[in-house]
This record gives sequence, C-alpha cells and structure tokens, in this order.
Amino acid sequence: MNGESQNQPTYKIKLNTMKKLITLALALITVSSALADVRVGGYFRSNGTYVQPHFRSSPNSTVIDNWSFKGNVNPYTGKIGTRSYRVGW
Repeated sequence: MNGESQNQPTYKIKLNTMKKLITLALALITVSSALADVRVGGYFRSNGTYVQPHFRSSPNSTVIDNWSFKGNVNPYTGKIGTRSYRVGW
C-alpha cells in the first residue's frame, strides 16, 4: 500500500462534505431571498387605474435595500435601480 491509496477515502469524505455544505449554503441563500420579497396583489388607484400584481422588497426602516435604488437590481425584472439616496431620509 502506498500513501495515496490511504488518503483517498479521507479525500472523498472531505469532498462529499464540501458538496453538502455548498448545497446547503445555496439553499439558504435562495430561501432568504424568497423571504425578503412581498407579493402585492392587484388593486385600483383612486383615479381608476389598475395596478397589476407584483413583488417588492420587504418593508423596513431603510431604503438601501429597495430594488429601485442605485446599486440594487430587481430580481424579477432585471431592472437596475436609478433612485438616489438623500441624507436625512
């Protein structure tokens, strides 16, 4: 027996463990992204205009994670945010 054949089972275990960790990390990222989105049902504005159902980012106390602001991309439309941040918001 040489040293390579003894190390191979350990290598396979480490590789399988790494694959499982990567899969878990990707699953968590996907779930956390999905939880951050809110579905807005269709509705009529006061002027009679119908607004189609859509998704938006979860409401919170900051604008830095809103899809319409610079540096963010809407994951559903691919639109790049264009709104700027203002001090004192």
